[in-house]
Amino acid sequence: MSKLNLGTVITTRETKTLYRDGDKCIKLFNKGYSKQDVLNEALNQARLEDTELNIPQVLEVTMIDGAWGIIFEFIEGKTLTEIIAADPENVKQYIDMMIDLQLKIHAQKCPMLPKHRDKMFRKISATEFVDEIKYELHTHLNGMPKHNKICHGDFRPSNIIITPDDKPYIIDWSHATQGNASGDVARTYLVYLLTNQKENGEYYLNRYCEKTDTPRKYVEQWVRIVAASQTVKGKKEEFDFLDRIVNVMEAQ
Repeated sequence: MSKLNLGTVITTRETKTLYRDGDKCIKLFNKGYSKQDVLNEALNQARLEDTELNIPQVLEVTMIDGAWGIIFEFIEGKTLTEIIAADPENVKQYIDMMIDLQLKIHAQKCPMLPKHRDKMFRKISATEFVDEIKYELHTHLNGMPKHNKICHGDFRPSNIIITPDDKPYIIDWSHATQGNASGDVARTYLVYLLTNQKENGEYYLNRYCEKTDTPRKYVEQWVRIVAASQTVKGKKEEFDFLDRIVNVMEAQ
């Protein structure tokens, strides 16, 4: 791995840094990051390469100076976040495009992916909510319709790359599961709320429901489940907001 040029930084995030080495993208995780999570992400993405979606291919899983890394094919282009920032007046048009891409994801099947329902159940069990709330959330989750559609798990503009010839690629499949598409939509909606983009989030959710003839109240039932699961990340700045979603929706 000494031949890799780790000097070209694409972006730095909380637990990882992305580098470019020619036609390769190296996602290098912080030292001590879970080996299990790294291997799971690589396996998820490898499985999804067999779908009809545009996804960067996994080339290698490696260790560099004591840190785990995944090497993907590098996709030339701009993220949808960058495109929106340069053209904010057309944000609704870009959100519509994002929804259409998400619908393509949900139209795919990948039987080897973990179950979204199982993941939510485990996360709810790990929350700090009292047992009565956990029981109610588990019961609510078990009552939701069971599907097996691909769910990205963190579908947002920064995880979409548009190539110079307008071909969209979807990246970061570490949270991918199979399950109910509305759970995936609830996650994207929550991302908008947590990043202070409520207006865009409302447009996104309303347009998704219009395009799919899905009652908004149905997706909102998933918002409470996803909000509870999000609290296990331990972000103190998010907890009060997520706690309100869980408790207010319980009262409703």
